Amino acid sequence: MSFYDSLIENAPAIIIAIPLLFAFATPLISKLSKVLRNAWAIMGVLFSGALMYVLAWEVFRDGGSVARTYVFGGAEGTSFDVLSNIRITFYVDGMAAFMGLIMATVALGAVIYSLSFVKKYTGQDKYYTLLLLMLAANFGMVFTGDIFNLFVWFEVSSVAICGLVAFRTNRGESFEGAAKYLIYSTIAGLLLLFAIGILYGQYGHLNLEYLSAAIGADGTILIVDKIVLGILITVFALKAGAVPMHMATPDAYSEAPAPITAMMVTASQAGLYAVFRTGWTLYGGNISRAAAELDLIHAVGYVLVILGLLSMFVGVTLALVQKDIKRLMAYHAISQTGYMLLGVGVGLAVYASGDNTDFSLYGRTALAGGIFHIFNHALYKGLLFLTAGAIIYKAGTRDLNKMGGLGRDMKMTALFFIIGALAIAGIPPSNGFASKFLIYESVFHFNPVIGAIAMLVSLLTLASFVKVFYAAFMGPKNSEMKTGEVPRSMLIGMSVLAGMILVFSFLPSLVLSEIVDPAVTALAGPGPEIGTNLTLFSGQGSWNALVLLGVLSIVLILGILIRSWGQKGTVPNGEGKKPYLFGNPTEVNGNPIVVPASNVYWGFVKALQKYYRPMEKMHSGLINEYVFWFVATAGMVMLALAFL
Repeated sequence: MSFYDSLIENAPAIIIAIPLLFAFATPLISKLSKVLRNAWAIMGVLFSGALMYVLAWEVFRDGGSVARTYVFGGAEGTSFDVLSNIRITFYVDGMAAFMGLIMATVALGAVIYSLSFVKKYTGQDKYYTLLLLMLAANFGMVFTGDIFNLFVWFEVSSVAICGLVAFRTNRGESFEGAAKYLIYSTIAGLLLLFAIGILYGQYGHLNLEYLSAAIGADGTILIVDKIVLGILITVFALKAGAVPMHMATPDAYSEAPAPITAMMVTASQAGLYAVFRTGWTLYGGNISRAAAELDLIHAVGYVLVILGLLSMFVGVTLALVQKDIKRLMAYHAISQTGYMLLGVGVGLAVYASGDNTDFSLYGRTALAGGIFHIFNHALYKGLLFLTAGAIIYKAGTRDLNKMGGLGRDMKMTALFFIIGALAIAGIPPSNGFASKFLIYESVFHFNPVIGAIAMLVSLLTLASFVKVFYAAFMGPKNSEMKTGEVPRSMLIGMSVLAGMILVFSFLPSLVLSEIVDPAVTALAGPGPEIGTNLTLFSGQGSWNALVLLGVLSIVLILGILIRSWGQKGTVPNGEGKKPYLFGNPTEVNGNPIVVPASNVYWGFVKALQKYYRPMEKMHSGLINEYVFWFVATAGMVMLALAFL
């Protein structure tokens, strides 16, 4: 066996071992040199990420359905019979490789960005140690082949995130955000452990492949299986920040350092991955054999659709009224999670309906759209959190009402923000539009009303980021703010994610066929190629980003030519030098009129007071009330599934 073959065979374990080793060695390296410690942290992320890309290439080349298996303690690795032995196992198929790429890409941008962002803080040894530990936990959650180790990595991720949320020890709010996340995660972890205990007591095994083969094997679904399914769905949905279990998410996201917030997005997506694995792999393994399981999985699809709709609408409407830039983006992270739940939920519901024609027609497309949106969301939401950190770094405040004029000095940050904002709003030709386009098209087949809601949420998302851009980058500059652009390492970190967004934006069909389709195949099996939905002249709903880019370029060139050919005209003294807004004055007593960010959509908020008042009461800040919503949701989901 060659070195390369040996490396690929052991890659699942090595990818996790690298950040673990680098994490525990970081404090020791720091005693030698702070500069060396920073380089050490970057190398840890870079090495594990590079190997992740190589492993993903191998998995995607095989079509995604064949998993690369690593068995701890197995003499022959992949030939070891894990179903008749107790062993820790890693499986990396198309879906796991897809998620691993997300973890590696965002972590690289975050660690480079961190070099300058956390430079002024103490405790940097702990910061980089926990960052690397968080990366290892993210990889572990998507690689693990047994449900108990899924719990272990779930807990490691939660502990690392709590420590990083509380990193800024000079802020009481940081401890509050960390405490809420810790309590939420602890209760969720206990429920997860309880569900694992039920499965082990029932089937005597923890391996996901074994459990998938055992559940529903005789054509019947036990009541305990339904209870476990309800627990798993709600616990992992909480990890993803789905409404109504999202309450602690904005507090944690807004208090964590910006690069950590970007990585928390990938941690939440590891929760999404666990939701999808539960529905498609663990309980969907015998979907062709058990009629009772067919009905159960169909119901799970609808549960995901409901959670997705709630997350989309509640998240975006609450984001619209925020004046804290990081809380605004945190609510948008919740909203975008809804798109992924919606797409995959529709795919699961159609798949479990037993109609292969409908699944081939739009169910598989919905699944592909939801999975594609996971990667897109990690990129543009990670970028937006990094731009928010850059804005706060220069403005010295998170309050949008106290910002303004940053675009004069922070031109690159403004450009990165625009790229991220266009992507999250789904504006062509962004990558966000490509995945949302698949979701719109397929969900409209499933239910036109749900498709219309998905499009409405995108419009409100655009409105929110217009407000942020207006408040942060436009208007008169606040003299108390720092001048100049952010440090180079922060720009490099943002450029990593911005560059990936551009690649995904202009080559969506290539991404779909080479990366997304293997992930879909790993969950739902082989099927028609999805990529044809995003090529030119492929029928109704065709889309090609490069063609649109060419058209926009031609229009821009024509506009420049027309402007250059026009008559310059004359301007009377002092006239035409100030903006003319519909005849209204632009200044009072020599002071410019600036509308505060919180008043941009005042009329909209005023008209929906009957909606916002109960929402404000629900988000009371009291963790005991938040825990109630989690437990109540888990109870409702378990009851709904148990009585099928």
